[in-house]
Amino acid sequence: MAKELDIERWSWEALKEGVVLGFDKPVGVTSFKVVGSTRYKLTHHFGHVSKELKVGHAGTLDPMASGVLVICTGRKTKLIESLQAHTKEYVAGIRLGASTPSHDRETIDSINTEYETAHLSRELIEGVLPRFEGDIEQVPPIFSAVKVNGKRAYELARKGKEVAIEAKRVHVEKIEIVDCALPDLTLRVVCGKGTYIRSLARDLGEALGTGAYLTSLRRTRVGEVRVEDCFTFSV
Repeated sequence: MAKELDIERWSWEALKEGVVLGFDKPVGVTSFKVVGSTRYKLTHHFGHVSKELKVGHAGTLDPMASGVLVICTGRKTKLIESLQAHTKEYVAGIRLGASTPSHDRETIDSINTEYETAHLSRELIEGVLPRFEGDIEQVPPIFSAVKVNGKRAYELARKGKEVAIEAKRVHVEKIEIVDCALPDLTLRVVCGKGTYIRSLARDLGEALGTGAYLTSLRRTRVGEVRVEDCFTFSV
């Protein structure tokens, strides 16, 4: 169960030396906000200003997603790159039968196409899922932080500009059905660095001929950090 952050457990020197914290980020909050708020709370608790303590996160979590966000302080920020490479686990809610430009609910008012779903069954979906396990080629969403000609893809997409992103190889260790109440589907996904669950939803929808988009996303684990052991985040 998530718990409140108890700053008294550390000294200022310990924070400067570095600690690794896991937060359960709520929906609607950016990863940047969690970093900034955590830095402010830690520094001001000891009578310092924010710029006196390095704080960073090990892997962005979209505002519409919740779950594990790993935060590093002080000298432990040097671990961020290695922490980003750790295996991650997600529980994803997916709606079959339609697609959106962002492959999630962010652009729900701009549904691209709607499809029939009468042919769908759990057995059909279970037969398709193995295509997305192992090393696969995946095109990141246009609404993502991937850089295209020096610009973030989402900046170009939100201006209505055409965005071409190259496919990249990612690793999906496991993908399985948690719940199937068609046209809604809940999947558990265990994957490596750089995997976009929104892209998995899009590609699954294409494979089933129904379109698909994320309705919810919760990151339940990053390496050995599990969401049930994380601190609650509050502004």
